[in-house]
Amino acid sequence: MNLFQPSFLKRLVFFLISDLLLFFFSLELAYALRFDFEIDPNFTANFSTVFIALALLKIFFFFLFNVYNITWRFFGLEDVLRLLKAHISAAIVFTALFYLFYDFFMPMPRSVILIDLFLSLMFTGALRISKRALFEQIKRDNSKPTLIIGVNPKTSSIIKSALNGELDYFPVAIFAILKENESAVNTYINKIKVYAEKDLEKEIEALGLTAAIITTDLVQSDLKALVQRLQDTGIKEIKMARILGSQHEKLDDLSIEDLLARHPKDLDPALIAAFIKDKKVLITGAGGSIGSEIARQCQRFGAASLLLLDHAEFNLYTIKEELPLAEARLLSVVNAEELRSVFEAFRPQIVIHAAAYKHVPLCEENVESAVKNNILGTMNVIDLSIVYGVQKLVIISTDKAVRPTNVMGATKRVTELYAQNIDSKETEIVAVRFGNVLGSSGSVIPKFRRQIEQGGPVTVTHPEMTRYFMLIPEACQLVLQAASIAKGNELFILDMGEPVKIVDLARKMIQLYGKEGKVTISFSGLRPGEKLYEELMLDESEQKTSYESIFVSRPTPYDIQRLKKDIEELFAAENKIVALQKIVPEFERRKVPERL
Repeated sequence: MNLFQPSFLKRLVFFLISDLLLFFFSLELAYALRFDFEIDPNFTANFSTVFIALALLKIFFFFLFNVYNITWRFFGLEDVLRLLKAHISAAIVFTALFYLFYDFFMPMPRSVILIDLFLSLMFTGALRISKRALFEQIKRDNSKPTLIIGVNPKTSSIIKSALNGELDYFPVAIFAILKENESAVNTYINKIKVYAEKDLEKEIEALGLTAAIITTDLVQSDLKALVQRLQDTGIKEIKMARILGSQHEKLDDLSIEDLLARHPKDLDPALIAAFIKDKKVLITGAGGSIGSEIARQCQRFGAASLLLLDHAEFNLYTIKEELPLAEARLLSVVNAEELRSVFEAFRPQIVIHAAAYKHVPLCEENVESAVKNNILGTMNVIDLSIVYGVQKLVIISTDKAVRPTNVMGATKRVTELYAQNIDSKETEIVAVRFGNVLGSSGSVIPKFRRQIEQGGPVTVTHPEMTRYFMLIPEACQLVLQAASIAKGNELFILDMGEPVKIVDLARKMIQLYGKEGKVTISFSGLRPGEKLYEELMLDESEQKTSYESIFVSRPTPYDIQRLKKDIEELFAAENKIVALQKIVPEFERRKVPERL
């Protein structure tokens, strides 16, 4: 049953027998070539002695250089070098024996040793490379003809993985699309030609390419343009080669996140590390999209200890499994006494408050809960941070707090006002406002992806709706960077780049999934509390910081005693919308969906 199952022993026996036959044939041919195929019988009298001595020496050095440990399907340049070293070593030792025991080996032409060296190396090498050559041909016939975009170390690694059968792609052409790669044009990498960027469309058609792998990092605008060129020439399957560990790459589908991501050029890891390193950090809402990434970043930047707070059991369990050295507490920030006991026991130096209800429609339907969780919970965190002498408190805010049209945005604006106007004593309090993050649990992207996979339609609320987007890790790093430069009672605003039309986002996702003409887009109208355009700033007079991605807003004065009284009235009010509008006059609630 296992007779044809591969194993090391079976491979060893096969190669030993094959090598002995090839050694015999190469020695015979070496004699024949030496005498122009008319061998004098006197010179073959001791052929058996020469053959046995050479064969034993070759086998010994094959073992010594691990030639028999090579998996022949993956036979490569390093293995050729091993084979060469083994043959040269065997030839040198045999030559030495030949001169030491001259009478024993005579008559024998010395040139046979050199001829046999080349023949034996050629035959044994050909045997070992034969399966790989056959495998590559089969692979070529059964895989998608693929172009590689970019000339860099990842390119060679991806090609090698493809040729080894680890990928369902067969590289046919490489395109050098960056100016620094122009010198590589018309050269070859692993026998695959490098073409110039200008020839992209022509060669795609000529070579019948159906897939592409992008190995180089491009700015967003260049990546969008490249993807459009590929799609216009019929390339529907596009992969991104990403770094996995220190020496390996993995292939991912080109995602909408790749095309939307804004990569800030002014991230300052050294500054963030200096802020976080060796500090005790408490994170509320640590199981959410933002809170969990903040936790990862804090561990990465060397926090002395982490305390993760969340009232959602599964979310907290998930991040705790990922960060086992962190402590975890299952509680709500609304519960002041439980929260106090945490501060008393842990004594944090940095607090990052990410806990909040963020889903706009749910907050519209649950106003009481949204007000209590977002405002009371934040006030508890702020008050206790001041009481326990926290060095810095970072409050995660939102672009929906600007001229809010929904309860969630209005509650976050109230917390901004409280953070800006409270007497924070020794505690530096900073709020950081930003827009949507790509891939978060409440993001529109997972919803669109699910609708596309189900065959549509993709539901967009309004054809003119726009939103800002940023990758979660980058947004979280900018939050920490803003916090590190804060002096206290400030509101920072992250530059989210250019707003994106949601309908364009939907179209691009449908295109990326290859569902053009199959999945439609339908418009459902604005939901309660939604607005067409999100804003990050109230006006253009916000101050720049030393980092172009971070702005600081002018403080909004609000007598703290009056603010506390207004908030108490809000908690007690039956009509919480009116009470919210008293604190946030610019709050104009949109209640009725706008149908198209």
